[in-house]
Amino acid sequence: MDIRNIDEVASFRTKDGSEMRELLAYRNSSIRLQSLAEARLAPGLSTAPHQHGRTEEIYYILAGEGLMQIEQEQRPVGPGDAIAIPPGQRHQITNTGHNLLKFLCCCAPPYEHDDTELTEDVSE
Repeated sequence: MDIRNIDEVASFRTKDGSEMRELLAYRNSSIRLQSLAEARLAPGLSTAPHQHGRTEEIYYILAGEGLMQIEQEQRPVGPGDAIAIPPGQRHQITNTGHNLLKFLCCCAPPYEHDDTELTEDVSE
């Protein structure tokens, strides 16, 4: 049985600049076709604009306030919001609040640095 606790998972910096803790993926469990991680962004910070060629993502906001941008569309997001990010869509999330922005990232196929392409500003 594979069970990982967030307090026992080492963090790493993703290519887009967020602090990530990978909870379950092929690297540490029997899961093969997706990954689940928690991302964190400090107040005032944003991920770098980026896209994934193969991976579709779901962000699920756990705590904090943010501004989600996918291509040219922007929306405020907060706890309880789930965001669908199709493959090939340029996206960026910004912490607009005064507290840590924490969100789950579900990726299928699993997150890989080499599937993350940094892009120009999402609004361009």
